[in-house]
Amino acid sequence: MNLEHLKVFYTAATKKNFSETAKVLHLSQPSVSLHIKHLEEYLHTTLFDRSTKKMELTHAGTILFSFVEQINQLVNQVEKEISLLSDSIHGNLRLGASLTIGEYLLPYFLGDFIKQYPNVHISLIVDNSKQIIEKLLDGTIDLGFIESAIPRKEFDSLPFLEDELVIISSARHPHPYLAEDTIEPELLFSLPFIAREEGSGTRQVLESILLKHHIEIDQLNIVMELEHTESIKSAVESGLGVAIISKTTIQKELDLGLLKQTRLKGISLKRNFYLINKKQIMSPASDAFKEMFISLMKGNVY
Repeated sequence: MNLEHLKVFYTAATKKNFSETAKVLHLSQPSVSLHIKHLEEYLHTTLFDRSTKKMELTHAGTILFSFVEQINQLVNQVEKEISLLSDSIHGNLRLGASLTIGEYLLPYFLGDFIKQYPNVHISLIVDNSKQIIEKLLDGTIDLGFIESAIPRKEFDSLPFLEDELVIISSARHPHPYLAEDTIEPELLFSLPFIAREEGSGTRQVLESILLKHHIEIDQLNIVMELEHTESIKSAVESGLGVAIISKTTIQKELDLGLLKQTRLKGISLKRNFYLINKKQIMSPASDAFKEMFISLMKGNVY
């Protein structure tokens, strides 16, 4: 049985879409179909029910999927045992991080890890929290870093840093409502608001906190939605509106006098950042990264 066929099958079973599988594995769609065809011929069975719009596993496919998950665990266990023999951690480590963590926090840590483990090749995907969760589920990445809690039984989820969301406005184009360091929550409805896109961890946390105080984000005067923190900061600096983003991302602009931060009276916009991974045996590189990261976070190095 070809391990590459199993890898393609596992990704296709998770994505439930050959086109998405091709993108994840950097293959052509015909190549994905061929891998599945060869596997089905080898096993003398059909693995996917293609009769509906949504591709589903057959009973045989479901059985194979459970065994492939075990094979993945065994592969990781083999890597661990061999690493112990050689006393050297090596291999590939695929990380995924939400925008705030991936752009403003994680890069500072990567340098320290690479110095200690030079034989580990790291790749980092930066996307919104929803996409990071999906990539962890389908095996595209080994470890994920997101901005909101995720109550899923298949994940281990560890809070590693407290963060605060603040209102930002232009220091060069001051708004009269934002002259003080705090404002009444109802004044948010009177301000042009620049929001993160749906699926963003920052937006999810903001929506959840505001809803507890009877404020729905859709009721705000949203003038635009942007996917990137830098774009939001530039739009706010230009006086196009206000935004609520992580304080972690604005220190430079505060120091340069480009942005002003304001808080909401009576509402705490604090949240945790989370390190997540699937509940399974991890590769030696993943274990080493997680252990070192947690150690440094506990020491408040970053």
